[in-house]
Amino acid sequence: MLNNKVIIVTGGEGLIGKEIVNDIRKKGGIAISADITHQTNLEKFKLNFDVTSKENIEDGYNKIIEKFKKIDGVVNNAYPRTKDWGSFFEDITISSWKENVDLQLNSVFQCIQSIIPHLKKSKGTIVNIASIYGVVGNDFTVYVGTGLTSPAAYSAIKGGIINFSRYLASYYGDAGITVNTVSPGGIFNHQHETFVRNYEKKVPLRRMGTPEDIAPAVSFLLSNGAKYITGQNLIVDGGWTAI
Repeated sequence: MLNNKVIIVTGGEGLIGKEIVNDIRKKGGIAISADITHQTNLEKFKLNFDVTSKENIEDGYNKIIEKFKKIDGVVNNAYPRTKDWGSFFEDITISSWKENVDLQLNSVFQCIQSIIPHLKKSKGTIVNIASIYGVVGNDFTVYVGTGLTSPAAYSAIKGGIINFSRYLASYYGDAGITVNTVSPGGIFNHQHETFVRNYEKKVPLRRMGTPEDIAPAVSFLLSNGAKYITGQNLIVDGGWTAI
């Protein structure tokens, strides 16, 4: 399905990132796990990659070109955030807000701008990971009884990524580059049991998602089967946004 396509997955050691990497490999692709926790070893398809550093990003892409001679796609999945991530809206400082926009939104801009020359050569593919909360407003009832909330910057950033992807799809369509987003619903990660119970009551399929639910959607958008799909946001949420 992915036929030796060379694909970079940022945040490849993360909860969803690991499964995206695994799924790409299962479907015949060469998935490079690009993560800040890695030591670069391209024989093992691992790349040290800091999405906040333009120098590190460009060096990483150049290493992949040197080794594999091409880049066919990138999945912008990395999710860096500040230590106060998850604060209630009234407690967010403007410096924290700006830093998270820089870490999460501006890093996607940087990763994409630097890879475009390579993707023009391969007529490659960009898949950005967004969220249902970049599409619809938050349902704060799922947090009742947990002491938790959904970070305000998350919705702003993910919504920005979705429309930025549409911009890129339009701008680079004539270069043969496709750009899409995948928006997961809530992914189970041993959250507060009250949150899980509240969340699952609202989902038509009555469960939270798993990384295994998300990865095949990403692989499809990277594949030749999606070569006429661009500027789209594929929502994988068990029906959350349908009601």
